[in-house]
Amino acid sequence: MSNSDKSWSLDQFQVEPKDGETRFHDFDLAPALMRGIADQGFQYATPIQAQVLTHTLAGADAIGRAQTGTGKTAAFLITIINDLLKHPIEVKRYAGEPRALIVAPTRELAMQIEKDARGLCKHTDLRVMSVVGGMNFNRQQERLQSSLIDILVATPGRLLDFCTRRDLWLDRVEVLVLDEADRMLDMGFIPDVKRIVRHTPTSQYRQTLLFSATFNQDVMALAQRWTETPEVVEIEPTQVTTDTVDQKVYITETSQKFALLYNLISQQDLDKVMVFANRRDITRRLCERLQKKGMNAAMISGDVPQTQRMKTLERFRNGKVRVLIATDVAGRGIHIDGISHVVNYNLPEDPEDYVHRIGRTGRAGATGTSVSFACEDDAFLLPELEKAIGMKLECEYPPEELLKERPAPERELKDQQRQRDEQTERDQRAAQQASGQDS
Repeated sequence: MSNSDKSWSLDQFQVEPKDGETRFHDFDLAPALMRGIADQGFQYATPIQAQVLTHTLAGADAIGRAQTGTGKTAAFLITIINDLLKHPIEVKRYAGEPRALIVAPTRELAMQIEKDARGLCKHTDLRVMSVVGGMNFNRQQERLQSSLIDILVATPGRLLDFCTRRDLWLDRVEVLVLDEADRMLDMGFIPDVKRIVRHTPTSQYRQTLLFSATFNQDVMALAQRWTETPEVVEIEPTQVTTDTVDQKVYITETSQKFALLYNLISQQDLDKVMVFANRRDITRRLCERLQKKGMNAAMISGDVPQTQRMKTLERFRNGKVRVLIATDVAGRGIHIDGISHVVNYNLPEDPEDYVHRIGRTGRAGATGTSVSFACEDDAFLLPELEKAIGMKLECEYPPEELLKERPAPERELKDQQRQRDEQTERDQRAAQQASGQDS
């Protein structure tokens, strides 16, 4: 237990037993970790947490099938943190030798996992770090060369870069987590992941946890290859999509979709909206058109620099951006509380992407709304989406008032004026700097 926990006890974290629910108190967790759990406001384990932790806290390997939003991240982080706290290393340690490794397919997901890990580790001495592509390479290299690491979160390419340069050694990894294995397959990362796994101790000398939204043949073949007699835990996706998210499908024409989107947000005065499109050019065009209407909108896609994406996400999280438009790759793994509505401007071609998209809302027990636009270009995708979520989607025509072009309401006009004022201020600063340089 770290010094900060000596004045804290479980008596300060009271959770009443409840029929059919598993408390975190019901597991034998380290007090410093329990304080981190209390800080996060966790009281009762989600179904996947309850099932996974029963096995993994005892040291078993596990394969979990669960969609985003079910609490799987906390399940593997609690396993890792508890194990590292209860089995401290007595021998001398060196920089660049993590004790636990979490591999994720996208930068956003990796950085979200890092943030969650820091929250749970707040009252411990464990050090958390991420290495992801698109961020400052030299700064990450400097930290690897100078700091001890307990938990490392990484994307495959950047992780291998550092292994090749011998800035990172994975032979001391005690727990290996492969998150969203199906997405890593889709993105072509499996050759890289195979190389990463070869850098770690053999499967009998490490604990391996693998999570995937789907259990197809390829995923199961990899899971069996990398784990030792694993426990298999499956949580049905319908729990994510139907219990907390109200799903609507509006039948519309391609030419009406923008007016429908704009009116939906402005007339209902929606505050925190995430819009998904299938291509980067569509996200850019949508963002520009909404901004011209005076709406506070921003976009993230694969061609936006990572530092800019992180700033945009932070502004959206803080309420400074009202509408965030994203592609599936950029939107995967975004965990932001309070997203009231998800709009599918295009229906996704992959049904699993639909589940991940609408999982951005209705999180952590809150309710949310998903609105999908089905037009002549993509309505044929609906049967596969319904099959993926195990329910029939009700299709309806949008109310007439949502299709009419209307002048911008007062809120948008104020946003527009504020944007003009900010631009004027930037222009004045630039002019002052230029005149200073000339003199």
